[in-house]
Amino acid sequence: MNEDVFNTSLRGFLKKVGITSQREIEKAVREAVADGRLKGNEKLPAKMVLTLGGVSLSHEVTAEIELG
Repeated sequence: MNEDVFNTSLRGFLKKVGITSQREIEKAVREAVADGRLKGNEKLPAKMVLTLGGVSLSHEVTAEIELG
């Protein structure tokens, strides 16, 4: 295994996940506030599930996203 290639590829994947996830969350929350489904002061439960084929990895991260 080439550690440099692996590290670069992994970092690229994580950057893509972070950027696209943030955009989707912001969009969904703003639409819900605009539609009146959220007031804007809630704490929303969040869960991210990471899976990686070939090694049977499944990792779950949970947290709350506070709106204000």
